[in-house]
Amino acid sequence: MHKAGFVNIVGKPNAGKSTLLNQLMGEKLAIVTQKAQTTRHRIFGIYNEEDLQIVFSDTPGVLDPKYGLQEKMMDFVKDSLQDADVFLFIVDVTDKAEPSEFLIEKLNKIPVPVLLLLNKVDQTDQAGLEKLVEDWHNRIPKAEILPISALNAFNTEVILPKLKSMLPENPPYYDKDMYTDKPERFFVNEAIREKILLNYDKEIPYSVEVVTEQFKEKEGIIFIDSIIYVERDTQKGIIIGHKGEAIKKVGTEARLDLEKFFTKKIHLNLFVKVKKDWRKNDRDLKNFGYR
Repeated sequence: MHKAGFVNIVGKPNAGKSTLLNQLMGEKLAIVTQKAQTTRHRIFGIYNEEDLQIVFSDTPGVLDPKYGLQEKMMDFVKDSLQDADVFLFIVDVTDKAEPSEFLIEKLNKIPVPVLLLLNKVDQTDQAGLEKLVEDWHNRIPKAEILPISALNAFNTEVILPKLKSMLPENPPYYDKDMYTDKPERFFVNEAIREKILLNYDKEIPYSVEVVTEQFKEKEGIIFIDSIIYVERDTQKGIIIGHKGEAIKKVGTEARLDLEKFFTKKIHLNLFVKVKKDWRKNDRDLKNFGYR
């Protein structure tokens, strides 16, 4: 008997969705930072055992879109709410804002199991946790609730067995040697974008898109040329920094991560170009992979 299915990870921004995906996969597929809206695309992580295949889908956090890019990000979320066998709904227990009524309504209507993960429980007490469990049981009565800490791997070891029990009997959807649906260039772009999120403040990280134009391997070395696009000339200067020091730091940090990911030596060249107001331009968004 072989089980297989799609498990879609949903939640508000910064709830810990990407951290959990990486934890469950045992591989860094999704970039992780403390900044909201780190994830822009829908990323598949394909987990395989001899009698099991789980296709995890990490999605952008649910938000109220303010411009074109955020609208496209929410399209990825809406797609993910239509094709799952099980939903992993992650809630940050430290988030004092109102929960997403959009997600609660959708998950109550969809006729598939919901595993609701109360994340970051190391940052609350027992009384607070019990209150949260009761509140969320009332909001989504069908959900099975599990307290976890994705960052500290607390209670995450029980998630895979629970999912296995919830999934239908199916042959694998993907070859068993696959672990993601994304090409190499996607992970290069994301590694660079992660370092920009970590090294720059305010609007700069959200005004950036990365495109890898060359990815070639020669004599055991991968040669990569990537372009960092910004929206304004002033942002270009900030990305480059004084005497190129800022972009050099980004390049060094990204190269080290990519060498771990690909287990090969990397030669990385970074270039910065201006594409005015690309986040609001439908043609630019489409060219960048936001359909």
